[in-house]
Amino acid sequence: MLKQGQFLKQLQKLSPQQIQLMKLLQLPTTALEQRIKEELEANPALEEGLDEEEPVDSEEEIDRNDDEKEEDGFEDEKEPEKIDDELELDDFMDDVEAAEYKYEINNSGKDVENREVPVVSGPGYHDLLEQQLGLRDLSEHEFRVGLYLIGCIDDDGYIRRDLESIVDDIAFSQNISTSAEELQKILEIIQSFDPAGTGARNLQECLLLQLQRKPVQTRETHFAMEVVKKFMDEFSKKHYEKIAKKLELDEEELKDVLTEITQLNPRPGSSGGDSARAVTEVVPDFIIGISDGKLELSLNQRNMPELKVSKEYIEMLQQYSRNKDKSSKEASSFVKSKIETAQWFIDALFQRQQTLLVTMHAIMEYQQDYFLSGDETKLKPMILKDIAEKVGLDISTISRVANSKYVITPYGTFLLKTFFSESLSTESGEEVSTREVKKILEDCIGGENKKKPLTDDALAKILKDKGYNIARRTIAKYREQLDIPVARLRKEI
Repeated sequence: MLKQGQFLKQLQKLSPQQIQLMKLLQLPTTALEQRIKEELEANPALEEGLDEEEPVDSEEEIDRNDDEKEEDGFEDEKEPEKIDDELELDDFMDDVEAAEYKYEINNSGKDVENREVPVVSGPGYHDLLEQQLGLRDLSEHEFRVGLYLIGCIDDDGYIRRDLESIVDDIAFSQNISTSAEELQKILEIIQSFDPAGTGARNLQECLLLQLQRKPVQTRETHFAMEVVKKFMDEFSKKHYEKIAKKLELDEEELKDVLTEITQLNPRPGSSGGDSARAVTEVVPDFIIGISDGKLELSLNQRNMPELKVSKEYIEMLQQYSRNKDKSSKEASSFVKSKIETAQWFIDALFQRQQTLLVTMHAIMEYQQDYFLSGDETKLKPMILKDIAEKVGLDISTISRVANSKYVITPYGTFLLKTFFSESLSTESGEEVSTREVKKILEDCIGGENKKKPLTDDALAKILKDKGYNIARRTIAKYREQLDIPVARLRKEI
């Protein structure tokens, strides 16, 4: 049964401006560039360039217009709320910074390095296959079937579907009547195209196609085909002793045979032109350098425009405010909302910049020993709460900064969240970072005898001897996080 009643609740709600500020905060540099472009296109009151006058004048003018509206007895009920009521700069910077702040943001300078990565463009992988198909003496029907088969080849160069299913699909979608036998015949033509291995149904067929296409068929090539045909399971599991015994090969001969196989391309599609699209550039958000033994931090301000509130819109607001008719007041309210939105966006960018700098500076101080030396064993245990308490911000804010931002250091470019790790206690009671343990684990595996790789139990014993009392299952978890296979799959001849 429903009942009415009065209840008191304490709720915390974020304003639309605060929500958008959080969204700006989690954007990396490249995404922020696009977001600024979108805002410039959507809001005509926002412009690129330096503001010649103090934007405070425009704010005073807006306040004066509000007073005039109150005197006239006219008030727009749908007028947007003042941004200052929702977002306070004091939450993000001290009084000195607030006094120096102007409603503009200078995100570029003469010393900013503009890096451009050239990408070679050319015909794609499927385009190359279609060109080769056009050079064959085929009927129109066979050519159309061949084009459909090429369309079924994925980016790795494989046809993953069985021919019977393709027969049905081509009948329904292209109204082409064919059979599995005809598809097999045309597929064999496609499998003769470059790069070798194209059109294979699985890895085994892909490797066989490449071995059969070798111009010189050596003794090792013949044994390699035998391995791929008959001992593919043993080869994938690295049971080399079984292969050598069945083929009656000694260790050196087996090593040459395996070299023949490992030199093949398991993804022939990646050698085509489409692979160029996989080239991506990681744009760092922070830059850390070392000068005279001290760390220096800066934001990457690549392609960030200087923003200001449009002077024309401020003058337009002044002009509309002089007229007392209702249409002018409605236009004045619209122009004012655009100016306030533009002014807030500039404020939000500045607040984002300050938050990023404060957070990264705290991380840099916390991990100072690492950033000065580059030695991963000097990384301290650090969680989001540590930095949040240090800078006085919420954990969710620190998480937004860490999850999507990159920092370039003298030792490479890293995702910021990789510097956060849990702590472990050594036998002496010292708290160490799990990153330190993972680094030792990597070094042990890197220096192992590949003929007899270290098992997880052996790795756990080595770490225990070094003072790290870690269980075998924890070693397995760290190894998987480092994308290192088990000992059996690391074995080499």
